[in-house]
This record gives sequence, C-alpha cells and structure tokens, in this order.
Amino acid sequence: MVQADIHCETPGRGIHDITAEVAGIVAEAGLDGGLCHLFICHTSASLVITENADPDVHRDLETFLADLVPDGDRRFAHDSEGPDDMPAHVRSVLTQTHLTLPVSHGRLALGSWQGVYVWEHRTRPHRRRVIVTVHGA
Repeated sequence: MVQADIHCETPGRGIHDITAEVAGIVAEAGLDGGLCHLFICHTSASLVITENADPDVHRDLETFLADLVPDGDRRFAHDSEGPDDMPAHVRSVLTQTHLTLPVSHGRLALGSWQGVYVWEHRTRPHRRRVIVTVHGA
C-alpha cells in the first residue's frame, strides 16, 4: 500500500485537473493491479471524474450547479464566510468527496476522455488536500 497527499491550489470556483498527480502516485506504487482511493479533506470542495477534452463540459457543469444551488439563497442560515458558504457545502454533498479507481498494469485505468478533478465550490482561492491511497498486488 502507498499513501500520499496531493495539494491543489484552486483560484476559486471551478474544476481543476489532478489526473497527472494521481497517475504519478499510482505509477510510483509499482503495483500491477489494484485500487486507487481518493479522499478530499474538505466540506466545500469535491472530487469528480469528468470529460478531459472539451472545456465546455466543465462550464456546463458549473452552470447547472449554479442554477441548482445559487449563492446567497435566503433559505440558508449558514453564511459566516459569505454568500457562497452554505451553497458550497450543499454542492459538495450533491457531488462526491471520495472516488475509487481501478489500477491495471501499473497504471490508473481511466477511459479515453476521463480525467480526475477537484471541483472547488468556493469563489475564493483555497488550498485543497486530497489523500491518495493505492493498494493491490
């Protein structure tokens, strides 16, 4: 088993690629097959596997989530860090805080158009920590 941290500096809300960092940790593990588990240590950001070729996909996902969970919604009492505070928490609950990916032949086994991303839900920059655990044979 190998465990390592990835630190992702986000400039604010949006989808940020960590595929290369995850793939590097998997390669360093030197396992032929197994699983790669990712966990983000935050309540206002999430992890997703999504399109890695067309940036319109990321813009469309952000547009959809902004319509679903708008900033400044008056129903939310929790706003101690601003109008995006509670919406960011809701966004992370609706998406994912962990992923499990296959490792095959020593490599991260993603599809042709898939990438691994941190989805920042806050509007300000943040430093996000992702724990990567690789285990197998």
